[in-house]
Amino acid sequence: MDLLDANTTEEQFTDQKLIIYQIFTRLFGNQNPTRKTYGTKEENGVGTFDGITDAALRELKQLGVTHVWYTGVIEHALMTDYSAHGIPPDDADVVKGRAGSPYAIKDYYDVNPDLATDIGHRMAEFEALVKRTHDHGLGVLIDFVPNHVARRYSSDAKPAGVEDLGEGDDPTQSFGVHNNFYYLPGQRFRVPKGNNPLGAERAPGEDGGFDEFPAKASGNDVFSAEPGIDDWFETTKLNYGVDLQNNRTKHFDANGRPADGRTPVPATWTKMHDILAYWTQKGVDGFRCDMAEMVPVEFWGWVIPRIRQVNPAVTFTAEIYNPAEYRNYIYRGRFDFLYDKVGLYDTLRRLMEGKGNAEGITHAWREETRGIATHMLRFLENHDEQRIASRAFAGDPRAAVPAMTVSATLGPGPVMVYFGQEVGEKGEGNEGFGTEDGRTTIFDYWGVPAHQQWMNGGRFDGGGLDEDQKRLRQFYATLLNLCTQREAIRRGQFYSLQAANEHRKSEGFNGYLNYAYLRFTPGERLLVVVNFDRQHAHHSFLKIPREVWAAMGLDHEGDYGFTDLLNGNARLEASAPTLQEMDNPTAGLEIRLPTWGAGIFLIEKK
Repeated sequence: MDLLDANTTEEQFTDQKLIIYQIFTRLFGNQNPTRKTYGTKEENGVGTFDGITDAALRELKQLGVTHVWYTGVIEHALMTDYSAHGIPPDDADVVKGRAGSPYAIKDYYDVNPDLATDIGHRMAEFEALVKRTHDHGLGVLIDFVPNHVARRYSSDAKPAGVEDLGEGDDPTQSFGVHNNFYYLPGQRFRVPKGNNPLGAERAPGEDGGFDEFPAKASGNDVFSAEPGIDDWFETTKLNYGVDLQNNRTKHFDANGRPADGRTPVPATWTKMHDILAYWTQKGVDGFRCDMAEMVPVEFWGWVIPRIRQVNPAVTFTAEIYNPAEYRNYIYRGRFDFLYDKVGLYDTLRRLMEGKGNAEGITHAWREETRGIATHMLRFLENHDEQRIASRAFAGDPRAAVPAMTVSATLGPGPVMVYFGQEVGEKGEGNEGFGTEDGRTTIFDYWGVPAHQQWMNGGRFDGGGLDEDQKRLRQFYATLLNLCTQREAIRRGQFYSLQAANEHRKSEGFNGYLNYAYLRFTPGERLLVVVNFDRQHAHHSFLKIPREVWAAMGLDHEGDYGFTDLLNGNARLEASAPTLQEMDNPTAGLEIRLPTWGAGIFLIEKK
């Protein structure tokens, strides 16, 4: 029987399901439609903190959002020259694209000047955005990038008394417990062959002459003075006390101290603690931690409880791709949430592309996330992934309807939407360094067309959307609001109906393309059915086993109504004995769904 708690213990349930809306801050408020390949900030425009207005936040709240993840807030390396404002320029040889990668942090204690209307008051503008977001009842999340920094990292905004990264390092040692970086003594860094950040146009400073001596290891653990073009060559790896070149030996115990207990924790630990505390004190409610699994779990178990002394409610989400480490990063690392990428996302992507098998959904929750569903952050798009509507992915945003329904309702954990996803953004165009790859660029100044249609000149009222886009956004709004309003989705138990219907193809149920399950609490019961078939509508007689009625606390001899909350409250009527009569192979609840369809049925006794 596929009945299980959505979590390991009832005490782990919270009564709020987080609905996270990821905003790529540099792009969100940009109304400029130019979209020139490798365009400058002046040519293509840029979004700012001030461009995320009350009207925008009000609409996100109505969409069903509970938290906004502002991506790319902290200052990173870029090609735009802000030296007139006292910000040292970056070397083009180690910057990807004109606008730069938000994951090549240049100053942990400052914000990206691109995002400011008044550059001299950029931090005050960020603080105003935090307050504005809170005023609309929304939480604020930002990136914390703990694994690597820009090649030319230097903080000119750090508080008095704070020691900078690398300050006090001994660069004659390839590894030192209290060094912040890993060094290649005696070797000078060489820009990778083939590096061409602006394509045919040569950027100022793009001369291969970036000077770094001794060279440092690159962010993806590459110990070479000349990393490859596909390496994270624009970043340097941070040292948390792990000797990566000597059997990955850890020079600390679970408390961050060597066995003798007399030496302080590795220097990087305390510096990163101070950075997290700094942003927490500014009202940030949570951190999405970039490549968290490349940082030792012991650090997280040490730092997260300490940051919760600053704000007990602060949340931490780990970008992690190794299911074997999931429980380690939850229970030892103390993370609230983990990316559910290699399990559910990858399964749903195959189905949206017309290649997969719905039974992969069962494998994802049963083999990888059973017992930790509350901790799994689910999504179909983010800044790393291709747009659903792109030619490189499904090619049609409607493919998201069954997949997003599963992603949002399979468990009680958080679900995320990437800006523009809800209006079918296609990720088209050669942005520059981002190329024509089905993604929305994170390296370039750019406008996002479908999102700009919703922005409608800053009114944020959807006035530029066509009817298909409006219907798609309404689907997202209905689904996301159900997630926060319905207790069965927020904290209900889960029962899969796949096994009970796997041999019922003659009754219309195709286990390869259809998926069905129940979510329920003592006070509410929901049936979720989805159809991943892009060519055929779904018409089946779904069997709900007799024992499930007792598990849901219902009288299996009663008559019930099934109200489809996702599709205009259409109502089905059914008699429980008819549904349960096991000796009648054609008995079941008659379900009809369109291609790429989904239904969420409220079960109520008449």
